[in-house]
Amino acid sequence: MIAPLSRLPLILLLAGIASLAMFVPALHALMHSEHTVSRSFAYSGALGLIVIGLVALAMGGNARREASDLDNLLSLFLAFAALPLFLALPFYEGLRNTTFLNAYFEMVSSFTTTGATLFEMPGRLVDSLHLWRGMVGWLGGLLMWVAASAVLAPLNLGGFELTATAEPGQVDDAQGRFQRAGSGRRVAQVTYVLAPLYVGLTGALWLFLAIAGDRPLVALVHAMSTLATSGISPIGGVQNAGSGVGGEMVIFFFMLFALSRLTFSSDTVTSQRPGLHNDPEFRLGMVIVLGVPLLLFSRHWIGAFEGQDVEDLPTALGALWGALFSTASFLSTTGFESAYWDEARSWSGVGAPGLILLGTALIGGGVATTAGGVKLLRVYALYLNGQREMERLVHPSSVGRAGARSRRMRRQGAFVAWIFFMLFAMSLALITVILAALGMTFEQSIILAIAALSTTGPLTQIAGEVPIALSLMAPTAKLVICAAMVLGRLETLAIIALVSPSLWRD
Repeated sequence: MIAPLSRLPLILLLAGIASLAMFVPALHALMHSEHTVSRSFAYSGALGLIVIGLVALAMGGNARREASDLDNLLSLFLAFAALPLFLALPFYEGLRNTTFLNAYFEMVSSFTTTGATLFEMPGRLVDSLHLWRGMVGWLGGLLMWVAASAVLAPLNLGGFELTATAEPGQVDDAQGRFQRAGSGRRVAQVTYVLAPLYVGLTGALWLFLAIAGDRPLVALVHAMSTLATSGISPIGGVQNAGSGVGGEMVIFFFMLFALSRLTFSSDTVTSQRPGLHNDPEFRLGMVIVLGVPLLLFSRHWIGAFEGQDVEDLPTALGALWGALFSTASFLSTTGFESAYWDEARSWSGVGAPGLILLGTALIGGGVATTAGGVKLLRVYALYLNGQREMERLVHPSSVGRAGARSRRMRRQGAFVAWIFFMLFAMSLALITVILAALGMTFEQSIILAIAALSTTGPLTQIAGEVPIALSLMAPTAKLVICAAMVLGRLETLAIIALVSPSLWRD
C-alpha cells in the first residue's frame, strides 16, 4: 500500500490528504447544525478524492521514473501556490458572502503559516470555518517539518547550505546513505517519524489549554497555530482566551520548538552536534528571547522611577511577561500578542514598539522548523564572520575554524548567508515598492512586505499605529501579498533552484 503511494507525485498526495481533512470540519459543522457548511466540505472532499483517485489510476498503468528531489521541490512550490485554490473551495461555498479571491488569500495565508486574515471580526466565521483555517495552517506546518528533511536538506536549501555537511566529504556514512535513498521512500520515512510527534505535541498543548480554561475549539486551534507558528485564532488572539496567563505560559514553552529543529528531531544533523545546549540556533534564540525583554524592562524601571511608581510590582511583572511572551511569539513568527503587551508598551514608553516586533520577526526562528524569517543560523553565521574579522585585526596570521562550533559552518557559510540576506532585502524592497505603487502608504507597504516574507501575518494588526484593513485592499495588492507569502515560505534560493536550467539537467 505504501510503495504504490510513494511513487505518486508529492502534490497529488498532498491534495489527497487535503481532501480527507475536509471531512473533519464537515462532521463538526454537521454536529452544530451548520448544514450548508457541512455539505460544502463533504462535497469538496468527496470530489477531490474521486478526481485524485482517477488521476492516480491513470498514472498507475504507465512506467514512471521515481520523482527526483527537484520534482518534489516543484511539488512543494505548487502546494503553496496552487493547492490553496482547492482548499479555498469549501471555505468560499460555506461562507457565501465573500469573493473567491478572498478565500484564496485566506488559504494561502493559512497554508504558508502566515496567519494574516481578511476577517478581522472573528464572529463573521462560524466555528467550523475557524477550525478549517487552523487545520490548513497545522497541515502546512507539518509539511515544512517533513519537507525540510526529505526535500530541502538533500538539495542543500532552506538553511542547509550553511552547514559543513553541505561540503563534499563532510557528511557521515549514515547521513549519506539516508540521502541516497529514493525521494518517495525518504518522504514516507520522515513522515512516519515526525507525524506522530507533531500530533502528540499538538494534543498535549490542546489538553493543557483546555484544562487552563479555554473552550475545546479555541484550545485546539491555538494548539495547532502554536505548533505551526501560524498565529491563527478563532477569538482574535490568545489575549482574549479564557486560559489567561496560565495558557500563555504553556504556549510560551511550546513556541520554543520553533527555535531549533534539535528541540524535536536530529534527523538533519550528524553526530558532530552534541546536543541542544550546544546548538547555536537555540542559544542565540534564547539570548534574544531573554535579552530584548530585559532591555525593555530596564527602560520600564527608569520610567517608573521618574513617575514615582517604583513600588507597583504587579504592573512591572505584567509588563515583563508581556514583553517576554511577545518577543518569543514574534521571533518564532507565530504572532500571538500577550494580554500584557499593552502594559509593556505603556510601561516602557517606547515611541514605536512595533519596530521591535518587526525586527524579531525578520530574524525568525530555526532552520527546518515551521518558523519563517531570515533564520537564526544565518544570523549566527554572519556573527561568526564578524567575530573572525575582528580576530584578524589583532592576529592577522591566525587560523580560523579552530572551534567546534565554527567547524559546523561551511567555509563559505557567511558568504552564502550574506547572499541570502541580500536576496531577502531585495525581495522586501521590491514588494514594498509594488504595494506602494498600488496605493498603500509607505508604512503599510513595509509592514505588509515584512509580514508576508517572514510569514508573520499578525504584524499587520500590531506593528503599525493603526491596524491595516486587509479586506479593503485592491485585488492586485492581495495577489502580490499571496506571491510574497509563498516566496517567504519557500525562500528565494529555492525559487532560484526551480528556475535554474543547470539544476534540472541529468
